[in-house]
This record gives sequence, structure tokens and C-alpha cells, in this order.
Amino acid sequence: MYHAPQRQIDPSKQSLTHGAVSRTHERLGYHDGQVFLHEMDELAVETAIALVYNGIAHTVQMCSAQDLEDFALGFSLTEGIVDKVSDIYTIELVPSCHGVELHIELPNRCFERLKRARRALAGRTGCGICGAQSLEHVTRELSIVEDTTQFSYHAVEKALGAFHDHQVLNQQTGSMHGAAYLNAEGDIVAIREDLGRHNALDKLIGHCLKNKLSGGAILVSSRASFEMVQKVIAANVGTLLAISGATSLGVELAEQHNVTLAGYCRAGRMNVYSHANRIKF
Repeated sequence: MYHAPQRQIDPSKQSLTHGAVSRTHERLGYHDGQVFLHEMDELAVETAIALVYNGIAHTVQMCSAQDLEDFALGFSLTEGIVDKVSDIYTIELVPSCHGVELHIELPNRCFERLKRARRALAGRTGCGICGAQSLEHVTRELSIVEDTTQFSYHAVEKALGAFHDHQVLNQQTGSMHGAAYLNAEGDIVAIREDLGRHNALDKLIGHCLKNKLSGGAILVSSRASFEMVQKVIAANVGTLLAISGATSLGVELAEQHNVTLAGYCRAGRMNVYSHANRIKF
């Protein structure tokens, strides 16, 4: 029988990082009819991150290799592997020749649930959406979001105005997605960046869980798809703001689970698709 180690997740420590997040590369540039030789560009580094639960490899994600503890926490919760931060006993980073392994220790209850889910997907011949056998597996049971925090449009616009300056890695590389957490006054209190929009959101949610942040909204640089809304619901966040558009399934899911979903959130405009009562104009 598996026994919980004594060491627990420590929110005061900086989240795990492995290697450089970006590196320089020589390029040939062309602009306005001129060729520029031997210029240097800053490229985002993509790393294979394997999530290993109780010694069993579960998935490999291509990520930016920073804030990996936040990623492990957020991914585990939003994918339904755990119910709360305390379900994760330890997270250990193990470098490998092909990338990084995150070894995550779970209680038997969570690990047995993970194994049952894996068996349900074995030998699948279904639609293949996100590795799931059918829509029934994609739309897993989620609770109705209870958060009732409201935001003035002024607060949303304040966060939108500050969003770019907070995306430091994207300013360096031009290829990072961002996910930010803002309070009711529109202050950005946390941000996470990654090459993948899902990964950036998982990292942000992991940070919020670890630091017990609540009563805020999430702002993402991408579209608001079904999977993004699903992750926000799992984190019990009531408002999702997207710089880009929203998908029909994302809106349906938000409507069903009491999430305020807004797309095309930019200076002077936004489209609210569900539960508009949380936004005060």
C-alpha cells in the first residue's frame, strides 16, 4: 500500500524550472526589399514534459520548461486526476535525455481513478477528440461554479491595458500564450506563459490553487474553446475573458456551469456570451 510522504507542496518556493526558456538563433531577415544577414532572434525553447503518476507515465506535453510545479498542479486538477491540491503529495523533476519527467505522487484513491480512466480509453475506436473515446468521455461531470464575483468594465479594461506588459516571455520571443488572474479591481495578480494555451492556463490555475487565490477572473491571450472553459470550471473560476473568440461548445459549457464567458476582449469592446450579470457596464 502507498503511504503519503511527509514532504508537502510548499507555496513559498519558486515553481520548478528546467533549463532555458528561450535561446538566440541566427537568422536571415527580409524587410521592405532588403536582406539582412547574421541577425539574431530570440526563440522560445520547447521541451517534452512527461507527467508520471505513482511511477506510471500518463502523458507527454510539449511545454515551456518553467513553472513546472504549477503546471503539474493545474493539469492534475483540470484533467480530473485530483480534486484538490492536498491530493498531490510530492512533485519531483527528473531530467532525461529527451526532456523532463515530472514524478507526481498521489493517494490510492486518485491513482485508482486515473487507472480506471486509462482502461476506459484503451483500444478506442471512437472520435478521438483529445484522446477520448466519445463525447461522453470528453464532457466529464463538472460542478456548477459557485463564484459570484462581479467586475466593472473599467476593471476589465484596466487588466487588458496591462496584459501586454506582463507577458515578458512573449515580448522576448513573440510565440508565447499568456493566462492572467485579475482581482475585482482589475489588477493582474498572477500571470503564466507557455507555448501552448492550455499549458499556460494549467500553470496559472496551479499557481492559484497553490496560493489559495479566489474571487478573480482569468484573462487568456487565445480563444475560449471547450477545453479552456472546462479547465476554468474545474478551478471554480466564474469569469473567463478571451482576447480572441469563443467556440460554440465553449459557450454551451459556460452557460451550463454558470461561467461568464467573454470573447474579443480588447480596448473599447468585448462580446459577453453567457451569464453577463458578472460584468457591469
